Amino acid sequence: MTRLPVPVRLGVLGWPVAHSRSPAIQNAALAALGMTGWRYQRLPVAPALFAETTRALRSSGFHGANVTIPHKQAALELASEASRTAREIGAANTLTFAPDGTIAAENTDAPGLIAALARLPELPTHPRALILGAGGSARAAAWALREAGASEVSVWNRTAERAHALARELGVRAVRAAVPADLLVNCTSVGLHGGGAVQRSATDGDALNQLGLTFDQVGEYPYVVDFVYRSGSTQLLAAAMAHGARTLDGLELLVAQGALSLELWTGRQAPLEVMRRAAREEDPPAA
Repeated sequence: MTRLPVPVRLGVLGWPVAHSRSPAIQNAALAALGMTGWRYQRLPVAPALFAETTRALRSSGFHGANVTIPHKQAALELASEASRTAREIGAANTLTFAPDGTIAAENTDAPGLIAALARLPELPTHPRALILGAGGSARAAAWALREAGASEVSVWNRTAERAHALARELGVRAVRAAVPADLLVNCTSVGLHGGGAVQRSATDGDALNQLGLTFDQVGEYPYVVDFVYRSGSTQLLAAAMAHGARTLDGLELLVAQGALSLELWTGRQAPLEVMRRAAREEDPPAA
């Protein structure tokens, strides 16, 4: 890897992004690797300013940036070059800024999901999967599960047209309501705010209803993954655990994809256990 002038800056682009645990995770990893000249920070950027801000990052000393909601598809469109994975998914969550001004796009959400799923015991080798959402994370999940050999990948979204567009582009199927599956994956931002207490009513306007589910329906899925992470459980995971499902939360996914991004930027093996510990700690807001 080309030697970079210090300090080297990294960050996470999102809107909102104040809740992000990525700075705590990545800075802990950089410290463990002895990379004292590197620093990772939050980069709150409104959609209207995304392209302009991102293009200016290299001149401000940035070597790379993660990308989160709602910028993942815009990040791919902005990039000068992209990996096959990012191109086929149609979204990027990792950008690398070269000295000549080019921007390379990668998607570590997809391989990160597959790596994290290995932590779920006895998950079927070729599961039927239902994905909730149609944004960048949903595109990565659909592509990853299809490539990993899922026997069926279905996508549901509150805006049916978006689900159908994703399905056509990625060769999966769109559904108008929750369907039976071995694995349920929430790729929406529903659950980011509000409590994680179990809501059993099918009439309350809570997170489960926003996901097109009831408490009883959640019990039909033996494995449940939620890309959302927050202090405590989300309503979806709380309901799944109440039914005895095996679950995986967004912090484990964040660590998995973040480790791959870090390795891409630094050429060093990511210290996964250090990153997991940092993810579980309450971190104060950072710049």
